[in-house]
Amino acid sequence: MKKKQTRREFIKVVSVSGGGLILATYIPFNSLLAKAGDDPKIFSPSVYLKIDSNGIVTVIVHRSEMGQGVKTALPMLIAEELEVDWEKIVIEQADADSKYGSQSTGGSTSIRRNWEPLRIAGATAREMLIVAAANKWSVDKSECYAENGFVINKKSNQKISYGELVEDASKLPVPQNVKLKDPKDFKLIGKRIHRVDTPDKIYGKAKFGIDVVIPGMIYAALSRCPSFGGRVKSFNPERAKKISGVIDVVQISNGVAVIADSTWNAFNGRDALEIEWDYGPNANVSTEDIRNEMMKHIKEEGAEFESRGNIHQSISSEKFIEAIYEVPFMAHAPMEPMNCVAKYENGKIELWAPTQNPQNVKSEVAKALGLSENDVTVHVTLMGGGFGRRLVSDFAVEAAEISKTCGKAVKLTWTRKEDMKFGYYRPPSMHVLKGSVSSDGKPLKFYHHVIAPSIRQMRFDKNLTAEKSEIKEGTVDLEYQIPNLKITGTLIPTHVPISWWRAVYNSQNPFAVESFIDELAYAAGKDPYEFRKEMLPDDSRLKNVLIIAAEKSGWTNRMPKGKGRGLAISYGYESYCAQVAEVSVVNNKLKVEKFTAVIDCGVVVNPDIVEAQMEGAIAFALSAAMKGEITIKNGGVEQNNFDDFEILTYDEMPIVDVHIVQNNFKVGGVGEVGIAACAPALCNAIFNATGKRIRRLPVKI
Repeated sequence: MKKKQTRREFIKVVSVSGGGLILATYIPFNSLLAKAGDDPKIFSPSVYLKIDSNGIVTVIVHRSEMGQGVKTALPMLIAEELEVDWEKIVIEQADADSKYGSQSTGGSTSIRRNWEPLRIAGATAREMLIVAAANKWSVDKSECYAENGFVINKKSNQKISYGELVEDASKLPVPQNVKLKDPKDFKLIGKRIHRVDTPDKIYGKAKFGIDVVIPGMIYAALSRCPSFGGRVKSFNPERAKKISGVIDVVQISNGVAVIADSTWNAFNGRDALEIEWDYGPNANVSTEDIRNEMMKHIKEEGAEFESRGNIHQSISSEKFIEAIYEVPFMAHAPMEPMNCVAKYENGKIELWAPTQNPQNVKSEVAKALGLSENDVTVHVTLMGGGFGRRLVSDFAVEAAEISKTCGKAVKLTWTRKEDMKFGYYRPPSMHVLKGSVSSDGKPLKFYHHVIAPSIRQMRFDKNLTAEKSEIKEGTVDLEYQIPNLKITGTLIPTHVPISWWRAVYNSQNPFAVESFIDELAYAAGKDPYEFRKEMLPDDSRLKNVLIIAAEKSGWTNRMPKGKGRGLAISYGYESYCAQVAEVSVVNNKLKVEKFTAVIDCGVVVNPDIVEAQMEGAIAFALSAAMKGEITIKNGGVEQNNFDDFEILTYDEMPIVDVHIVQNNFKVGGVGEVGIAACAPALCNAIFNATGKRIRRLPVKI
């Protein structure tokens, strides 16, 4: 891989070399992803592909790199069709711009939404270069083919580099309906290509948002109300102004900011502030109050999401069981806390933000500062983790307000404690499950009532009903063939800011579903694997991953005393996953020994990245299942840091054995599907080892 060029360096290369091919491909498909407010007449270019006269191919990646590998996987799609030397690819991060369509990096969409548009972009460029070469040689284009950055004449074996063709190719009309490669001819897709961002991260050269420094920049820290919904009543800046290095103290919409000549001095000044808070209407709310609100609805049936058969009919000899499952609020807790550099000058603002949603930063900052979006420039930096937290733009708005108020370029940095206390959290939920099996072990009834706050209702639509809400994710469209089934839901209010957490409701609803399926298997007197397999259609991809997971994990082998094995399956983001957990429980101490994971995500672009995503998903989901819990007291978050919001340590990480199903089905998402099955597989294994059902997370034995 050639050393990356900065945008400025690239422009210099183009200028010196005297020209280049810049290809914008207009993809109607991407209009589906355009956010509200985009010009519907514009099918925004989903891809900018630039080839300079030296043959250097620059791919502008319009999604954010937060450790998931998009800076490698997305360019692979273009390079595959373009027939270019992978070593000559240069990666450039896109700024926020509606011409790219949606730049929101979330929902496991980066590959599955760009699979076809990016390949079309590469194939279109290839076609234009072949035509340019054919014209130069005065032959038909059918006599030419592209390979490794050259166009080759089949008869004469003449070859000409892409760099030599860019000027002629750039004058050609953009062809429509180009032919994409047959998967059997793929040279890059499906290969273990090393990630382009890894070397700089290993050698400490990678620049994350928190590393950004611009000329003239000063530093800021912000004090916010400890209770969500509270505000500043009054404050005294004098003590803060006496701290060495403190330059000024200003109030913005979300609190009081201290500006200093270093981040450390800004923190010290912030800690010295004297602020009287109006704690607002939620000052006395606690976790128990929120839990009691959910408990009030457990006797209700809820709004109907899905129904078949009749769960209320009486069936002779049926064995009936019921249970309540619960999951708590969760923090995203990425390693790099929130930060942003903002420079307001002459009615325009420029931001450097580690964000998963740069277009949202652009619109939110414009709205907060009363600017046109055209006056807001957002540069996307690397992120030290995201998990959904950086889909929200609050930290960028804060930096922008501070910069405008003080009239200087400012870097705002949150502390770890602030990241824990003032974030946006995965919503809690409560699940009422009821079901029955026949005397010969057949499933008869399945009822699931999910009670939870809605992210969409809180953030976008106060009038959203449960039926139209997203709290049903991971509860409906189950492939299990159960004759009588009903899925319902109830929305509850919460004052705690909630948002998308990795896998969103698929991070919690399948815990209840797959744990209760295990309970039904036990009630039926059947092996949990056989019970599931019998309920799935023969052509089910879920059934296929389930069978493979059982085989690879040695499911039928007996476990010694004190050890247990549990499984769970999940579907989400157009991918299928099965996981088998192996645990030991000695003296009430839990150790997760191994996870066997099988994923079917259709066509695999880069197996290395898929495996890494699965391993990361299991580490993330195990942390949440075993340790993570955000609790509320006096209207705010109680936890402060990783000492009271623990994550899995290296020595606690189990062996993870990942198996990828090879096929040519449509590309599915990978980043989140590995989350859903983890907690239920773990808890089913604990039951297998101890006989104790875990119905409330985090796990307590």
